[in-house]
Amino acid sequence: MGGILLWARQGFDPPHQSDTRTVYIANRFPQHGHYVPQRFADNRIISSKYTVWNFVPKNLFEQFRRIANFYFLIIFLVQLMIDTPTSPVTSGLPLFFVITVTAIKQGYEDWLRHKADNEVNGAPVFVVRSGSLVQTRSKNIRVGDIVRVAKDETFPVDLVLLSSDRAEGTCHITTTSLDGETNLKTHYSVPETLVSQSVSRLEALHAVLECQQPDADLYRFVGRITVTQQGEEIVRPLGPENLLLRGARLKNTKEIFGVAVYTGMESKMALNYKCKSQKRSAVEKSMNTFLLIYLGILLFEAILSTILKYAWQAENKWDEPFYNHKTEQERNSSQILKFISDFLAFLVLYNFIIPISLYVTVEMQKFLGSFFIGWDLDLYHEESDQMAQVNTSDLNEELGQVEYVFTDKTGTLTENEMLFRECSINGIKYQEINGKLVPEGMTEDSPDRSVPPLVLYSCLSVSLSVTSQSREELLFLKAVSLCHTVQISYEQPGDGPGDPFSHANGFSSQMEYYASSPDEKALVEATKRMGVTFIGSHGETMEIKTFGKSEKFKLLHVLEFDANRRRMSVILQTPTGEKVLFTKGAESAILPFTTSGEINKTRVHVDEFALKGLRTLVVACRHFSVEEYEEVDQRLHKARTALQQREERLAEVFSFIEKNLELLGATGVEDKLQEKVQETIEALRLAGIKVWVLTGDKHETAVSVSLSCGHFHRTMNILELVQQKSDNECAEQLRQLARRIKDDHVIQHGLVVDGASLSLALRGHEKLFMEVCKNCSAVLCCRMAPLQKAKVVRLLKTSLEKPITLAIGDGANDVSMIQEAHVGIEHCFFHLM
Repeated sequence: MGGILLWARQGFDPPHQSDTRTVYIANRFPQHGHYVPQRFADNRIISSKYTVWNFVPKNLFEQFRRIANFYFLIIFLVQLMIDTPTSPVTSGLPLFFVITVTAIKQGYEDWLRHKADNEVNGAPVFVVRSGSLVQTRSKNIRVGDIVRVAKDETFPVDLVLLSSDRAEGTCHITTTSLDGETNLKTHYSVPETLVSQSVSRLEALHAVLECQQPDADLYRFVGRITVTQQGEEIVRPLGPENLLLRGARLKNTKEIFGVAVYTGMESKMALNYKCKSQKRSAVEKSMNTFLLIYLGILLFEAILSTILKYAWQAENKWDEPFYNHKTEQERNSSQILKFISDFLAFLVLYNFIIPISLYVTVEMQKFLGSFFIGWDLDLYHEESDQMAQVNTSDLNEELGQVEYVFTDKTGTLTENEMLFRECSINGIKYQEINGKLVPEGMTEDSPDRSVPPLVLYSCLSVSLSVTSQSREELLFLKAVSLCHTVQISYEQPGDGPGDPFSHANGFSSQMEYYASSPDEKALVEATKRMGVTFIGSHGETMEIKTFGKSEKFKLLHVLEFDANRRRMSVILQTPTGEKVLFTKGAESAILPFTTSGEINKTRVHVDEFALKGLRTLVVACRHFSVEEYEEVDQRLHKARTALQQREERLAEVFSFIEKNLELLGATGVEDKLQEKVQETIEALRLAGIKVWVLTGDKHETAVSVSLSCGHFHRTMNILELVQQKSDNECAEQLRQLARRIKDDHVIQHGLVVDGASLSLALRGHEKLFMEVCKNCSAVLCCRMAPLQKAKVVRLLKTSLEKPITLAIGDGANDVSMIQEAHVGIEHCFFHLM
């Protein structure tokens, strides 16, 4: 309450008292009426714990919270206060040494954080102020400032994109440091601001932005922008596709202008990388336990010795022997004080039972051990010139005690680089051979034409015979080449080989695709090799070339991908004026909503692709009548301009649109394994470490990748706990699995669990579930949500055995798992946390 009154006295609104924040672009506040500006955080990033002024008291407080240090401090003070058998130096010097070494270690680690913070906060940035481009430091950016970012620069704040050097107002970014994804993402500006590509035009821009308060979710942003043009207010919705996150990097775009909405510690990057709690190593915890035991023994010894002393001195001849006469003060002193003094003297005399030298050795080992991890050449990444970075040296010894490793699949076990392999079109399965699609079982030059083949050359100049089958095939290829958010760069990459298919297709080698998803990039490149080439999008127009013939489609709406729907769609107007929806996504997200097409055959083909370890996507379409499209357009506009419950409204509208679909086919894309992943998993297994793979991928794909990378091996008996519908069904299945493991105890078992079954298992059958898991050599959890990953780690580390756990991942969806485990490794930078 006092904090709110302080804000009020200063003339500001209390922070975060509202669900939304209002940002006046270029900080042009309204001149008329009563306006009270909001107070926002500055743009300084603070990852350090200490300052010059609070280092000594704060560090001493933290160190003396440790039982050992506090105990030695008490002993030292006792030695100073009373006449003790040993010198205070014997306790004071080692204690001083331990405190000094620890303070130096923690001070050095914090100095590195300060150094990194100063580099970030002092980075030069360009801001539009008073009609000109002004250079300032990153820490001086305020909410509402218009910031200019050039190619290959990192965004200094969370920005809403206003304009770019591209005519369509788009830009490409990479978010490697945020979620581990190396592919490019495309972001957009609203039509009313994309023309403001110069400082003078930005200065003339009158706009107000309303958005939600800071939120740690990287993929969630709800806002709207109101642009005043010629006295008329135009409202446009803003979503994640309009927000450029701090830490992301601008690619293949010369420059962009954006307005700062979240700064400093309120940026999504800062909110995501706040560690919830300080991790303590198992060695430190066990040392504290033994310390308490020895402390109990010490107190018992001191009390017993004091009692025996007074029992011995009960006789006068021993109370004051001839060689030790008492002084007058000793004779007249209180018996209670004498007892306490003697007790403390015995405490000091016996305190060697707790060796302070042990703590000195442990602290030195931790401090020096962290350097050896950084110096390890086996952990050095030559391409990026990066070595392993230890964020805290308190966890070094945990690495040698790890019993369970939890790992993500995509980008960690696999390279997240996709290659198109197979597809299913209208119930017929095809594979790619030399840039041609050939029905399975036939070769490129097979004379057998009994099955309608699709042999489409990328440089085809002859006319295609229009049959029913070829129309389906062509529609499928068009759907794949249009249903995406891929962008094209026509620049020759300075350090890359360019488009690998450019020469084969007769296009300039400067043409290269950039996509928000590696799957999309692989699919668009595949259709290009087969003759249906995506040329690019210009404003609201998407252009493709079908065997050399150009076709332009008007992009009406993009229904963005989200984790709940597991699909994305585009609504287009064809060259003939027809409105059509193309959608692609997981088979579980598309097939239930299809009403026509070869549904059963395609489902079988999807399962076959998955068994081969391919990532699968199902493609479908829907044709709208004029009345249907008008209703769709109105519903979408209302949902996208809503400030409250926008996500729920959009989900409802998307469900209304994406139904009654016509199934076109499915694709199979290969995700290559990381180098030496099989050898690594085998080495961990031989070391007695169990590996659990936690992934959001579908069941069949995850199992196939587990088999190919050696997580599951062919001789293993694979058990399944999937598609459970109720608590009772799940409990019965768990009991059956437990019996099978008991009966076949000689054979190694692997367990596959999906997210829905896991939720049921954790609801009331944790003990039974853990019993099954611990008797399995390898566990694979698929269809996992990020929080479920953390729950699994927590469940295992809090079990009776209290095993040491290690989690490794590369993206934002792995952060909760990494923070929950005893040791967390972010493998794209190899940080030990």
